[in-house]
Amino acid sequence: MEASMNIINQTLVENFRHQSGIISVIAFHNTTRFRSHTDTFDLLLLIVSENTDQSKDIFHYIKDGFRIQERWLDPVSLETWLLNGDNRNIIYWLLQGEILLDRGTYLEGIRHRLLEFPELLKEQKLLIEFTLFLSHYVQTKEYLLEDHLLDAYSNVLESLHHWARIVIIEEGIHPELTVWSQVRKINPGVYKLYEELTLSNETVKQRVELVLLATEFTVMSKMKSCSSILLRIIGSRVEPWSIKEIQMDQQYSELDINLPLLLNMLVKKSLVREVAVSFNENLSDLELRYTC
Repeated sequence: MEASMNIINQTLVENFRHQSGIISVIAFHNTTRFRSHTDTFDLLLLIVSENTDQSKDIFHYIKDGFRIQERWLDPVSLETWLLNGDNRNIIYWLLQGEILLDRGTYLEGIRHRLLEFPELLKEQKLLIEFTLFLSHYVQTKEYLLEDHLLDAYSNVLESLHHWARIVIIEEGIHPELTVWSQVRKINPGVYKLYEELTLSNETVKQRVELVLLATEFTVMSKMKSCSSILLRIIGSRVEPWSIKEIQMDQQYSELDINLPLLLNMLVKKSLVREVAVSFNENLSDLELRYTC
């Protein structure tokens, strides 16, 4: 079977080598029990192309009895996937896959950067995960107030999942698909909370309230460190920033986060100050701006 797959890879790479615009090709042959890694296909091909018209194209076909999926994307889309976690499998594919074609060692550079996990990428990942945590945390509290217990439970479980990813990233490690297996080794306390939420004999409401209490104390204390990029942007000048200016800043522009929610929480925690600035001479309209 392995020999047959090698022949297929060699045939495919020869075809790709003669197609213009293709930068790199990586193949992931799924031999594990977790067939979801390749959407249940035998072979996944990730093709990075300069042609943005092909970006996000997907093709399914059978070759020599193997079910194959091709996923095409351009470098910008790949970077977006890596940064914002739009596809949780992407890091696994890039680190575990076989590079078949790599002009200018593009994918080798990406792989090296992932393994190195530079500080800027770590900060970006922490900000994204913290904002996702915050969104589910706030939603959980609202559902509890309205006594929507199952909705509160599902949201607090999601918030706990993002907390787990924060813990992993802080250790300088990329979160894997099996997050709880990682967390159990890194932070048994967070894993214990997960067990108490999912396995406890307490009522659903009591379990949700327990996790909320723990996250209120522990994760909220991480707000400053997880928001370091945003605080650095706001603190980079004396003049207050509008939300539009922050969104346009180069350090932020690639990040897909709920900025209004995060800014509001930073203001409540006195990490950022809110300033009302007049739109016109009559002071009838005031714009909220932000400063440190």
